[in-house]
Amino acid sequence: MLNRYGKLIFIDLETTGPNPLCDRITEIGMVEVSASGVRRWSTLVNPEMPIPPFIQQLTGISNDMVRDAPTFDAVQAELLERLNGGLFIAHNARFDYGFLRQAFRRFGASLRCEVLCTVKLSRKLFPAEVRHSLDALMERHKLSAQARHRALADADLLWQFWRKLEATLPPELMLDAIRQLLHRPNLPTHLDPDVLDDLPDGPGVYVFYDEHHVPLHVGKAAHLRQRVLAHFHAEHPTFKDMRLAREAHRLEWHETAGEVGAQLLRAQWMKCQRPAHAGARETALCSWLLRPDASDRMRPVLVYANEIDFGTTPGLHGLFTSRDKAQEALRALADKHALCLAMLGLGNDAPAGRECNAQTAHCCRNEDVAGSGPGAQQERLLEALSPIGIQPWPYAGPVAMTETGADGRRDVHVVDHWVSLGIVHDECEIQQLLDRAQGHPAFDIDSYRILSRALKLGKVQMRPLCAAHSAHRAR
Repeated sequence: MLNRYGKLIFIDLETTGPNPLCDRITEIGMVEVSASGVRRWSTLVNPEMPIPPFIQQLTGISNDMVRDAPTFDAVQAELLERLNGGLFIAHNARFDYGFLRQAFRRFGASLRCEVLCTVKLSRKLFPAEVRHSLDALMERHKLSAQARHRALADADLLWQFWRKLEATLPPELMLDAIRQLLHRPNLPTHLDPDVLDDLPDGPGVYVFYDEHHVPLHVGKAAHLRQRVLAHFHAEHPTFKDMRLAREAHRLEWHETAGEVGAQLLRAQWMKCQRPAHAGARETALCSWLLRPDASDRMRPVLVYANEIDFGTTPGLHGLFTSRDKAQEALRALADKHALCLAMLGLGNDAPAGRECNAQTAHCCRNEDVAGSGPGAQQERLLEALSPIGIQPWPYAGPVAMTETGADGRRDVHVVDHWVSLGIVHDECEIQQLLDRAQGHPAFDIDSYRILSRALKLGKVQMRPLCAAHSAHRAR
């Protein structure tokens, strides 16, 4: 690797927390390997903010230790010179690289390095292993460190890991794995590479724009960076990917705590952005509502979301974007459960001189169609519709839905009647969000499907908001 890069830089950071936008670096450690030998360098950094007690306990770096340390501004020039021309190697490299890029950006500087992640390298070289944390590598490869969670000690562990790989693996196997990990996709010439370097690894939503700022594509991903780069990494790109590569001039994204938040945010962005590459969508949202007829028999009646509130009305079954799709679904249920088309209000399509296909199949009895009281047809109808029943909003008003990510990030979604009103990160922002909402939100099919599924799977926590928060419903 030294033939291609002037030096290998094994680097580790300690920080006040996981978020490069609001947290700060407290220590930098690196092992620099070049033709002239191995050099180690480290420095504490004054983060100019308190270090949380949990982080102090984890790293052993206290507020007293960094009080007289240089600020990042004071070490950035030396650090940039040390990084220049080297291969940036770190464990969970996007974390360290992202923190440094953000730190340099605060002072008007930029960092551009090729980045190699030793987590990904370990996964590629040892696919049968489940764990690839630094502690797991220490145990598996017999590495040693005198001060875990200190920057220089952890950077030295990476250098030990590298030497172990060089000593135990065929050189071509290691080099091939590194080449694959360092391979960059053929990015659109109009997109700024710096923007792509900033892409986080976590879940979120992204949107591509053309040169006239028209949105082209809105996507979501559990791993933003991986998904966005995949548009330009495929050996056999789709037609949509080829169009994006030709037309994309700008990229925006928003990171979320989890996949549920990413799904909700994408649904909102799709409605607001109306991307050019998305197909047209029918909007006549309708559902089957069971209502008694003159004989007290329950019959399905097609109702529309612009006529009644789907979020509060009980007895709704199925969500459809057109009358034709609703009737098609009902006919399919009739075939499966031997239901009478006349009872379903679809009798006009029955063969002339016959009541319906169910009667021909000897499962549509006269008393079920013309007699009084419920019969087998009514029972079968309820059984057929039960799996597609729409759940009314189970709360008296809006709720705070909390989703916590793997990195500890927490998003609070304010949700009312299956509609996400927005994301907040502070309790005082909830009332502001409700105040901006215009009373009771209109039912949204995408939000309903996302939220009802998340509730069923237990992926999120719901906390009903107090009466003061719910007062906006009465306006």
